[in-house]
Amino acid sequence: MLVFVDESGDTGLKLDKGSSRYFVISLVLFEEHDEAIACSKCIELLKKELGIPVYSEFKFSKLKMEQRKTFLKKMLPYSFFYFGIIIDKKSNRLYQDTLRIKESFYKYTCSLVFENAKPYLKDAIVVVDGSGSRQFKLQFQSYLKHKIGAGIIKKIKIQDSKKDNLIQLADMIAGALHRSLTNKGDKNIYRKCLSVKEFSVQVWPR
Repeated sequence: MLVFVDESGDTGLKLDKGSSRYFVISLVLFEEHDEAIACSKCIELLKKELGIPVYSEFKFSKLKMEQRKTFLKKMLPYSFFYFGIIIDKKSNRLYQDTLRIKESFYKYTCSLVFENAKPYLKDAIVVVDGSGSRQFKLQFQSYLKHKIGAGIIKKIKIQDSKKDNLIQLADMIAGALHRSLTNKGDKNIYRKCLSVKEFSVQVWPR
């Protein structure tokens, strides 16, 4: 079982100084390794089709509407589903001292989405975007295993998204969820396209 995690928005809490109102994490789950490999190959071929350099990556924020739609539609035949967590930083319930620390905020948000996915995870290899220090990687792995429990997560890898097409898929899904919260004209297009892959998306705090 393979799990890919990425985010949209930022962990900053200074909304009046440019921080995003929402912080979104997507968790994409492939039950079969072969299916994940096939999906990754499709993404690689799609770069050529859309004229995106091989050394570059798919990032929701940098693509045009038609490119986003094409990407998401190409993903539909593959067997995966996703969970999402949306943190509304405008809520007064969020402002606890521990969550003012960037790494604590990220780890806590990840624990929420993993808790929702927990019944469907078994010996999962989790791949998370970001270079991350070795110390943070160990702390993050220990934190999740403590929160989620033994036997659920087998291994956690922190990897550069440019080197992993399926982290790019998680980025596109996180971006689609984030866009659905805005007032932009295309806000409903992407999440609707992905509706058959959406297992659970939670807004916190309610």
